[in-house]
Amino acid sequence: MTKKQYTFEELLDIMELLRSEKGCPWDREQTHESLKKYLIEETYEALEALDSGDRHKFADELGDLLLQIVFHAQIGKEEGTFDINDVISLICQKMIDRHTHVFGQAKADTADEVLGNWEEIKKKEKGLQNHTQVLRDVSSYLPALMRSYKVQQKAAKVGFDWDDVTGAVEKVKEEINELEQVYKTENMGKIEEEIGDLLFAVVNVARFLKVHPELALTATIEKFISRFEYIEQNCSRFDKKLEEMTLEEMDFLWNEAKTHIFQKKDKNYD
Repeated sequence: MTKKQYTFEELLDIMELLRSEKGCPWDREQTHESLKKYLIEETYEALEALDSGDRHKFADELGDLLLQIVFHAQIGKEEGTFDINDVISLICQKMIDRHTHVFGQAKADTADEVLGNWEEIKKKEKGLQNHTQVLRDVSSYLPALMRSYKVQQKAAKVGFDWDDVTGAVEKVKEEINELEQVYKTENMGKIEEEIGDLLFAVVNVARFLKVHPELALTATIEKFISRFEYIEQNCSRFDKKLEEMTLEEMDFLWNEAKTHIFQKKDKNYD
């Protein structure tokens, strides 16, 4: 049963078969709750594939993500709560309702105006009565850096913001000073609070500079791993295993790695 091209309807049929008595025991056991982790995992794997630049891999990972949506829709159909047609109808209606500059009489000539209209329509749809409710409406399931960014964006729309990035940078310095005052104490609650304040302030700087903190931190993690790999690959130059090296020796290779890996990247772009 192999074809070069399948249709969306065939995907639905495959999922329905897998959930049937003639299908797969594992698929039959799944629930909306048991599939939650896979929905998260597939989303991040699709993002990783996008960043890799491999469009075939990206398409493959989008398929895995689509499968999760179809899986949930099939379970909903079996429960009699919703099916894939409801999913499609709801998103189509949402797109029409929120693009009043295309499907209605509203005017929006720039991307910023579109976003402004979108937020106002969204507030009315959800019955949000005040600005605090708008902030609380940002999903608590988002990664904290991403949620911070969105909350700050929404607060800024009503003028609760620094005039420029200088104020945001000064706030980071202030939070570092406050952390320094408590980090040697045993008051873990206060230490955690000050670290949270510092991270929130750093996100604010990123927002002003139009850098998404989640993506920036992800890139830094990958950079850290690459430099650590260089240290591990070169520890033999000290006739030692990695765990036998001193911090000074590791730091020497770390600084060397910064130059080595940068030059290697430059060659790849030649």
